[in-house]
Amino acid sequence: MRNFGSDKLSALDAKFEAQKISFGPIAFQAVRSMRDLGILGLVENSRKEGILVDQIVKELKLSRYGVQVLLDAGISTGVVLQKNDKFFLTKTGYFIMNDPLTRANLDFVQDVNYLGFFNLDESIKSGKPEGLKVFGKWKTVYESLSALPPKVQKSWFQFDHYYSDLVFPLVMPLIFADKPKRLLDIGGNTGKFSIKAAQYNPDVHITILDLPGQLNVAYREIEEAKLSDRIDGFPIDLLDPNNEYPSGVDAIWMSQFLDCFSEEEIAHLLSRAFDALIPGGILYINETYWDRQKYQASSYSLNMTSLYFTAIANGNSRMYHSEDMIRLVKNAGFQISEDIDGLGVSHTLLKCKK
Repeated sequence: MRNFGSDKLSALDAKFEAQKISFGPIAFQAVRSMRDLGILGLVENSRKEGILVDQIVKELKLSRYGVQVLLDAGISTGVVLQKNDKFFLTKTGYFIMNDPLTRANLDFVQDVNYLGFFNLDESIKSGKPEGLKVFGKWKTVYESLSALPPKVQKSWFQFDHYYSDLVFPLVMPLIFADKPKRLLDIGGNTGKFSIKAAQYNPDVHITILDLPGQLNVAYREIEEAKLSDRIDGFPIDLLDPNNEYPSGVDAIWMSQFLDCFSEEEIAHLLSRAFDALIPGGILYINETYWDRQKYQASSYSLNMTSLYFTAIANGNSRMYHSEDMIRLVKNAGFQISEDIDGLGVSHTLLKCKK
């Protein structure tokens, strides 16, 4: 493995970084409040001329005190700057307001993770998603998706789909170059991939494997797309290693799926995939590996997302190092025929041949 991380900051800069971490949750909420209350929007709309505190107070009908303390925090978090008495949006503030990736991440942290992360210590000790109890009594977040509050659902799917939607068009030519006729979409969620794949190739038949609650959502989307004749569902608890997949298939698709499981569980999932494929069949694994990222921001985001799995999702999975996944794939009997980095925002596609 390569080396990761560094310790080259001066003592003064390192101490400042430590304070950022110490006040991180407060800084997060301050910026989120500025966005959601409309303060950042008014600052952005003022553009070059800037805006006074009293103008914001009048427009939003907030107290001068409330606006001022948030703007002061905004200066320290770097989302606004002050020139004389006027406030201006910074580049960081621009991304908070306009970047869909940042919005997906911020809403995901706020709506899905924030309250539950108070229980992170418990999750580390127990290996269970103790933070999930803020929403109800479920073993994993996947069982709860169809029953979560609408705002939480929206932020969860926005986060999940942002990353996957960008990569789907890129992988279609790679998958259908092999001309699969029968494909399994394992952990297919709302059916987005299956619908796009069926629209891309008129000859493929696709079966989605997922929990019944998720399949019910997928069925509605499939019917609306008028693809019920070529996409069906197979209700299954994928965590039960005794539940076999439909067999005799040409290809299997797993996208942002295996990171939802522990290494032991992944071994079972891959073994059943191997058994379901015909000789020469292909397993496509589309994942984000923190060690394969071009930008530091991507690795940072993925390693923080690992802790979502710890505290909220299932208590035992993570965003994996690519070498860990490759080891598990080979142990299941597959040969990796292609390894393609840089797809979409941060994805790697492993083409695994039986």
